Amino acid sequence: MVYLPPIHPIGTTFRKGRNNTLSPGPDDVGVPWAIGSPEGGHDAVHPDLGTLEDFTWFVDQARTLGLEIALDFALQCSPDHPWVHKHPEWFHHRPDGTIAYAENPPKKYQDIYPIAFDADMDGLIAETCRVLRHWMDAGVRIFRVDNPHTKPVVFWERVIADINRTDPDVIFLAEAFTRPAMMHTLAQIGFQQSYTYFTWRNTKEELTEYLTELSGEAASYMRPNFFANTPDILHAYLQHGGRPPSRSAPSSRPPSPRPGASTPATNCARTPRSERAARSTSTRRSTSSGTVTGRRPNARAAPSPRC
Repeated sequence: MVYLPPIHPIGTTFRKGRNNTLSPGPDDVGVPWAIGSPEGGHDAVHPDLGTLEDFTWFVDQARTLGLEIALDFALQCSPDHPWVHKHPEWFHHRPDGTIAYAENPPKKYQDIYPIAFDADMDGLIAETCRVLRHWMDAGVRIFRVDNPHTKPVVFWERVIADINRTDPDVIFLAEAFTRPAMMHTLAQIGFQQSYTYFTWRNTKEELTEYLTELSGEAASYMRPNFFANTPDILHAYLQHGGRPPSRSAPSSRPPSPRPGASTPATNCARTPRSERAARSTSTRRSTSSGTVTGRRPNARAAPSPRC
């Protein structure tokens, strides 16, 4: 499985720079989760990444290699998202009439507007299903849902039921590091897979206790994913533990569901970029010249990661 963070246009209003500063440099692209600009919202592809046609081709090529594409689905907006202008009632407003941005004290996210789900639940469900089906038409069958526990449970219950009614093979993965009771509730109302606390369970005793817990009653409805790390979490055990944790973490995953889920090679994650770049250059120099296969004719090269 190839998991992609949001691939949508990124807002420019209150764009963040490095380390969450409000002073972005000329090369700072902003936060991918600050979704939306005049170029489009949740159903658009960032122009620097290509077009919807390019994305569909990418999904098709991945499938020929036996890989599925999992797309991040984050229900939040930048101040520049089309929804802000078309549906201002979908957002929380302060007494002075301005829209409230997201906060998780002491952190402030001026570049992100959270959704007010109690304002127009039916309208939000209809639009959410429309967006999901848009990407399903492009070949996506796995959605990693960002922070579902911060939205109404009934919202997800209705959305997932609507999608799975016609497409039962579509998988929803709950990215929810929260109270166990809420994680279990999300599994019971439709999420086929779930993040877990496996990342923080490293000793034999911790793993034994945690696997015993997940193998009990919850096994009948919860499909836990055992990711050794996430895009923004790399446990100190993997950073400083040497090769043993890099080898043992993947081997601890047998109870984790197979379809549409895979843990990245943790040994790569702890190798400094400079070393990886040197190895990559050395490999390219030692490889005999030839035609690169698998690239779509006349397709633009993928932009290098910038955030």
